Amino acid sequence: MASTSNPSNKEKQRLRAERAAAALREKQRRERRRQILTVVGVVAAIALIIGGGFVINSMRDDTKETASAVPPPGSAYGLTIGSSTADHTLVVYEDFLCPFCGEFEKQTHEQLATLADEGKVQVEYRPVVFLNGLGPYSARATLMFTLVQQIDGDEVAKAFHDLLFQNQPSEEGPFPSREDLYALATQAGANATELKARLDNNEGVEAVAAGTNAAKDLKIDSTPTLVLDGDPFTNGRTIDDLAANLLEALQ
Repeated sequence: MASTSNPSNKEKQRLRAERAAAALREKQRRERRRQILTVVGVVAAIALIIGGGFVINSMRDDTKETASAVPPPGSAYGLTIGSSTADHTLVVYEDFLCPFCGEFEKQTHEQLATLADEGKVQVEYRPVVFLNGLGPYSARATLMFTLVQQIDGDEVAKAFHDLLFQNQPSEEGPFPSREDLYALATQAGANATELKARLDNNEGVEAVAAGTNAAKDLKIDSTPTLVLDGDPFTNGRTIDDLAANLLEALQ
């Protein structure tokens, strides 16, 4: 007669199945927790980079030595408006995906254009690719801007520059396609056929890299970075303050 203290084969199988199912559930629980923590960490890092970018830019130790090494308007790395005999010079390092740059442009681009026309300031906008880690838009927009400037000149490039900021996507996406950017370039007056041909031929990439690397060589690592009359301009704890104080300084 079989002993009742020993489980039957069916009972053993049932217990093994239950233990396997419990182990699987625990493994799945740990994996979900790992995925959640990973996502939270990435989101937090991005938020810190994006949300804290302007604070870092305002608080970092911008030295006069670094600013004095920044080439004045008229360099090979940007778009210049205004006369070389203007009362002031202003260099603006910007990224087409940077939300702070977008807000700064919204608050200043018309006023700076007017001040440039009045001979009060010569401005050079220097697009750089700092936020390429968030997607392709920063590099794509900068490349297309560079090519438009090469093909169609400064006036059309300035119009395209302004349209890029007026239609700036969120840094989280979704990002405009090449066709969307072609449409903006055409709206600015660019030759879209020539632009497409040069993009397909991978032209302009070296120029974009040179401009970005030139900024990094000067230890410029955030946007917007402003250099007014050879000195770093950081007068403002917010973009609103920075824009207002800059325009006041140029009057």
